Amino acid sequence: MKQLLTILSLLCLQCAFARTLPVGKEQTYTTIKAAIAAAANGDTVLIKKGLYKEGNLVLTKSIALLGEEGAVLDGEGKYEILTVSGSGIVIKNLRFQYSGFSTLNDYASVKVINSSRVLIQNNTFFSAFFSVHISASSYCAVLNNSISGLTKTEQTSGNGIHLWKCDNMLIKGNEIHGHRDGIYFEFVTNSVIQQNNSHNNIRYGLHFMFSNDDSYIQNTFRDNGAGVAVMYSRRVVMIKNQFVHNWGGNAYGLLLKEISDGEIIENSFIQNTVGILMESTNRIEVSCNSFTGSGYALRISASCNENTVHHNNFVGNTFDVGTNGTLMLNRFYNNYWDKYDGYDLNRDGIGDVAYHPVSMYSMVIEQNPNAAILMRSFMVSLLDKAEKAIPSLTPENMVDGQPLMKRSK
Repeated sequence: MKQLLTILSLLCLQCAFARTLPVGKEQTYTTIKAAIAAAANGDTVLIKKGLYKEGNLVLTKSIALLGEEGAVLDGEGKYEILTVSGSGIVIKNLRFQYSGFSTLNDYASVKVINSSRVLIQNNTFFSAFFSVHISASSYCAVLNNSISGLTKTEQTSGNGIHLWKCDNMLIKGNEIHGHRDGIYFEFVTNSVIQQNNSHNNIRYGLHFMFSNDDSYIQNTFRDNGAGVAVMYSRRVVMIKNQFVHNWGGNAYGLLLKEISDGEIIENSFIQNTVGILMESTNRIEVSCNSFTGSGYALRISASCNENTVHHNNFVGNTFDVGTNGTLMLNRFYNNYWDKYDGYDLNRDGIGDVAYHPVSMYSMVIEQNPNAAILMRSFMVSLLDKAEKAIPSLTPENMVDGQPLMKRSK
């Protein structure tokens, strides 16, 4: 609700602007800089169709910067295009291209510093180092932008939407690709990431660091170098996202590292090297998710405690669960496992025999990765059958005592 009120207040800003200052070849103002200098708080600077190469523009007034179709701001590969600091600012319907690159400075197409109530909406960012860079700001929204980066290397590419030390932010409806990280949060609180499509980024589709009390909802993270990483954070809620086709030796749909008291609910993990990799996580609820066609659906390290995994569907994965230890302090119940071959005599929908999701072969691979060459061999099938009959190597207490006979809805 708080984020909705933020959007409404930002949208209402557009109705409150007084004068309109047109910019173009045959207009009152021929440069954007001149129009910004002449504008007063509450005015609108309307940029007509054309190519504008004006170096770094600085905006500190409470005005709207709007573009007509074909209005292009070009950084010529040398400049940060627009630097914003203030309150009550709207940036809308513009194309930003070829922002500057630097190994020392985080040049951005739009950089927002020490600001509040800034709306960045319906813009196009092309060949950017950082597309949108926001720091030390609050109550800002980045909505429905098309964002593409330099697509070079991790060292020479910035992030699509980069937030540092912010609160009460909304990142919604953006298309992001070709950056180092599609979306990056560090020290960001009480914020929402919703309905974004972050794909084909060099490293992460989404990268969380030291950011508490945030939610990401209904996003798609596809074909990213390493997937999504949520690290060193608390009370993060992840609902109805899609993690698709994040493949590679060190790739995963979702990496959780040293996070606690979070929720992962109704997400889809499809064809990832690892669906979820959990390291040093505590009190995470993993429920009502779908894990399909991955190498590992879940990899849970021995350092994870008090996590709950229930009412998930595990279908077509090479390994349902993998671990690197024998002592497990996490709870599994009421999950559907397509490899479960037990029975349900009383027909209550729950298997009468417990299911051990960690196979002996996965434990062997954990200790000796070269053993993967034996994948799907008769010997491996024999080992797993023997382990089920007389468990000895797999974690005895990593067990679903109430497996579902049919998929959870």
